[in-house]
Amino acid sequence: MKFRYKYSILIGFTILTLSACVTKKYTRPEVTSVGLYRDKNTTDTTTMADLQWKSLFSDTTLQSLIQQGINQNLDLKQAIERIKIAEATLIQSRGALLPTLQADVNVTDNKASAAAQNFPAGININLETQTYKAQLSTSWEADIWGKLSSAKRGAYATLLQSDAAKRAVQTQLIATIANNYYTLLALDKQLAITEQTIKIRLQDVETMKALKEGAVVNGAAVVQSEANLYAAQVTLPDLKRSIKEAENALSIILAKAPGSINRTTLDQQTPYNNLQTGISAQLLQNRPDVIAAEFGFRSSFENTNVAKAYFYPALTLTATGGLSSLQLQDFFSKSIFYNLVGGLTQPIFARGANKARLKTAEANQQIAFYTFQQTLLTGGQEVSNALYAYQTAAEKEETRAKQIASLTKAVDFTKELLRYSSATNYTDVLTSEQSLLTAQLSGINDRLQKLQSVVELYRALGGGWK
Repeated sequence: MKFRYKYSILIGFTILTLSACVTKKYTRPEVTSVGLYRDKNTTDTTTMADLQWKSLFSDTTLQSLIQQGINQNLDLKQAIERIKIAEATLIQSRGALLPTLQADVNVTDNKASAAAQNFPAGININLETQTYKAQLSTSWEADIWGKLSSAKRGAYATLLQSDAAKRAVQTQLIATIANNYYTLLALDKQLAITEQTIKIRLQDVETMKALKEGAVVNGAAVVQSEANLYAAQVTLPDLKRSIKEAENALSIILAKAPGSINRTTLDQQTPYNNLQTGISAQLLQNRPDVIAAEFGFRSSFENTNVAKAYFYPALTLTATGGLSSLQLQDFFSKSIFYNLVGGLTQPIFARGANKARLKTAEANQQIAFYTFQQTLLTGGQEVSNALYAYQTAAEKEETRAKQIASLTKAVDFTKELLRYSSATNYTDVLTSEQSLLTAQLSGINDRLQKLQSVVELYRALGGGWK
């Protein structure tokens, strides 16, 4: 008994050694992960990616929309179904390590003619017999070269890749809802400013008519004021259409029919300003698409292991046992049979299939590596772009406020000069009013850029799934 135990240990150790010679253990490949953030060098590992998304967005209405999207979005639901597919594949690959077991129960009728049984000529005899059979069959392939284990690890990596992909969908979903929401608020603000401008220009038209009657201005000033009014009015239909389209787009993201969206105002939004990025190497564990890309590489790495194992012999053990009898009354007493077969299959000529399989697996592994590196580099680029977008928006916001204040005074001054002196004409008023409206609308875009750059930075760092 002790000898058999030692012999079993020796066999197991030999199998592990042989397997290690053929298949390799996975280690993360060398990828560029340091210094990916342009013009930002820090050793502080604190990152806003660790924030819960509710901590980033203080607007409770927006929080409600994001939660609705997480619960209902159809892209996210598809990602969840893909995880189920990967889970089923993993269960199947695990089962390949276990022996198969089949049961078979049958009754067979056999007929033989007299000639077949060599009876004398002229005697017509038909023989009929029945065979009763019940058997169990099992087959097991010994995983000597690690082919089945590698396939299982590859399936597990695919499962983890699907899960990471689902998290990537969620981070993108949160960012998309927030960006669409802020766009909608910006359009509301632009509409409000345009409508206020139209009211002012209506008053300007009446003022110009009164000044013409007083011989202060001529008819040209009146028609110019009317044209200025129409220039503002003509933008209303497009603004309203853009608002409807933005509402419809956000509705689809929330998996509901196009309709109105409950929202607050742009002035109520407070951008998150503690923009901590951590170090770029943290993208490897924080950003879901980078994580998914690495698991994709890991899966292809295990597929290469599987392809290598096909060049080596496969050891299969097959056993069959059961009951078989010509007489039903003897079925459980005189009918036991069994057999045990061990087979070693060595591929000799497979028409290049094994070589093609390995070459394909190695190429796919290299493609997966490039995808992994590219995804990581893209992550660094997106973080850098979002940081710079926030900085430029903040700079523009400060300067834009001064511009709007100056243009507001310019409009007031030119109107006063037009009303009480001949030092100016209505063209000056028109120019200053148009410049003011353009600056006000640009100021809204600056505010929108600042809000959306925070959202993009959060997503680029891998925030939203924890």
